[in-house]
Amino acid sequence: MALLRTRRSKFTALCLLAVAAGTIAYICLVVPRAQFLAPAPTPILYDRNGAFLAQVGHSDDGSGRIDYGYWPLEDLPDRFVKATLALEDKRFFSHAGVDPYAVGRAAWQNLSAIRRRSGASTIAMQVARMQQPEARTFFHKILEAGAGIALTLRYGHHAVLAQYLRLAPYGNGSHGIAHAARFYFGKPVTDLSWAEIALLSAIPQSPTRMNPLRPDGLRRAVQRGHQVLDVLQTQKIIGTDEAEIAHRQLNELRMPDLPRRPDALHVILRYHDLIETGRIKPAAANTPLIHTTIDLSLQRDVTALSRRFLDSWRSAGALQVAAMVVSRETGEVLAQVGSSNYYGRHAGSFDYTQRQRSPGSTLKPFVYALALERGILKPTDMLLDMPEGASGIGDADREFLGPMLPRQALANSRNVPATNLLRSIGLETTFHFLRDLGLHDLEIPADHFGLSMAIGSLPTRLDSLMRAYRALANDGQLQDLRWASEQPQQPSVRAVSLDTARLITSFLSDPQARLPSFHRYGSLEYPFPVAIKTGTSQGYRDAWAIAYSQKVVVGVWVGRGDNGTMNRMTGASSAAHLVHAIMDRVHESKPGDLADARFPTPPDRKPVDLCIVNGAANDNTCSQTLVEWLKPNEMPELTAKVPHLDTGAGTTPATAGVGARAASASLATGRDDGGQQIHLAISTPARNSQIWRNPEQPAAYNRLALKAEVKPRVPQIVWYVDGQPFAVTDPDRPVFWPIQSGEHRFQIRLPYRDETSAVIPVYVQ
Repeated sequence: MALLRTRRSKFTALCLLAVAAGTIAYICLVVPRAQFLAPAPTPILYDRNGAFLAQVGHSDDGSGRIDYGYWPLEDLPDRFVKATLALEDKRFFSHAGVDPYAVGRAAWQNLSAIRRRSGASTIAMQVARMQQPEARTFFHKILEAGAGIALTLRYGHHAVLAQYLRLAPYGNGSHGIAHAARFYFGKPVTDLSWAEIALLSAIPQSPTRMNPLRPDGLRRAVQRGHQVLDVLQTQKIIGTDEAEIAHRQLNELRMPDLPRRPDALHVILRYHDLIETGRIKPAAANTPLIHTTIDLSLQRDVTALSRRFLDSWRSAGALQVAAMVVSRETGEVLAQVGSSNYYGRHAGSFDYTQRQRSPGSTLKPFVYALALERGILKPTDMLLDMPEGASGIGDADREFLGPMLPRQALANSRNVPATNLLRSIGLETTFHFLRDLGLHDLEIPADHFGLSMAIGSLPTRLDSLMRAYRALANDGQLQDLRWASEQPQQPSVRAVSLDTARLITSFLSDPQARLPSFHRYGSLEYPFPVAIKTGTSQGYRDAWAIAYSQKVVVGVWVGRGDNGTMNRMTGASSAAHLVHAIMDRVHESKPGDLADARFPTPPDRKPVDLCIVNGAANDNTCSQTLVEWLKPNEMPELTAKVPHLDTGAGTTPATAGVGARAASASLATGRDDGGQQIHLAISTPARNSQIWRNPEQPAAYNRLALKAEVKPRVPQIVWYVDGQPFAVTDPDRPVFWPIQSGEHRFQIRLPYRDETSAVIPVYVQ
């Protein structure tokens, strides 16, 4: 007997030990489940007018499914809580996470039917399962029961119920009642009718079978919804009349069409990135709505225009297009087209508003702006578009237009004046200035790009150009582009002075200044004030146009995803036409419209007519002028007149003038100079220069600048062209020779002296 008792004791001890070990193991498995877990709430995006744009969901890497919702509840919606508990867990507030009555009923039903008919899952147990989905086995059911009890004891009934209403599936990827109410009915949950509440509360039991967007699913959900209403009536939560109305409305309920995502996937992906990186955050976590700045109507039109224009350019090798529209005043992005078609051929999935490309001449306005800011450039300076000093840089038209005012040089987009300005400013200074504008973030030496930085070798992005051009349009104030009202707005910083910004705007908006490179009434001219700059990269790989009016900034890029070349596709011949069409759409302008308006003028400046030949003020003798805005200390002298002396027959006026001035010069120079040798040299034009006449300008205004180097200085020199005296001038001042076709020889001489310069041959075509 003693041995038997000993064996029984050992067996009991082993059983108790096994139970203890099992209990400990069970607790260890349950404890990690006894905490609230939920994905981050997914936002819904609306356009600036309240139209649905998209929702940013969570991707299930395993199944590829996208889930939405998971919005936390600030307060439990009382009516929906009662409807949910009516069928899901009637005794929710009277048990601790597991309902013994429901467990017994389920056991009896399952045993009597010899198959599973009822699961007895409480709200708390469902929360545990939704937080950590696992196979539907008896063992996992036991774990869910323990986790349900632990969650209820730890957080309380109201918190568990709120977690359920945050996680419960309502079909079609929607989770949580707050999201489902917005998703299906476009309203907050507190505004739902009893019929809508009954329908939605029925869905979580089987979201697939009761999918309200399918006729059979809607029928099943309506049937279960009627059961919900019957229970609510039995519980005296709703009265008889109210229940009758709800039953009738439930039978007549038709699900509204779900909002469809527009054809703007690149825009949506941009917002996804902004949200993921924390640059845009919903104002309220329990209602994560994002009110974007996008105008869907404009977005659709810009997309259609971009595709239509690109189709007409495909024969020239263009395969992709990108476009942006930004409000000038607020910096809000109104439309963005990242490519012709995200799913199309030719690398359409790339967003070309964010791709680094060669900007062509679109950086030139910022070089001119920096030169004006540094005092290196004045509006009356004459810039030389000449082979001399060009450092191997030319223009696409293979021509040089001679001396030009800064207004003309920028409006004509001449390369040599821009690179010479860059040389005067300094590579590093310009490089850092462009980085401050956000046009690049490179940390390499500026020498890597050299002077070609001004004409396209420094890569940048369309969205960066839009931000920088808006600074010019916004009186020099630089600010980040705004994508949503929930986006924190950083204060603006001054990039350039108001005076410089408005002066550059006047350069870019002057149609007359664009002659002769860009003809009048083409793609660059508008019936309302528009400042525009085009750009074409080396080999016609990129074509750009950036323009701004007093309403918007519009930018377009045209090119290829493989960085291949196009067939002479320039910014003016391609991108500028699309910009024009978008501008017309924004301003709703029609052919023949003409607005009597202009951009704000630079303060403290007055309009002055300047002669484009020499930058002097017009004295009514210059037939070709431009209006320039000048400060009082920049006012130039009147155009100089060349004196003509009537010395009798056989003497030409030009020869007589030179002879008369030479005679007077001899008095100033004198012959008694102690025999000092004077060094004479021609600095411009260079030997064997090839000059192209501009056929679009009158012959009298195709002129070549002549410059001399004289050491030591003398009061006057005489210029000879083809062996004949041409002009007497101060050696420090340039002389302008009317260009004539053929081969010509230039030389400098001193009046009544033997010193001469070398003969410089020049070829004019």
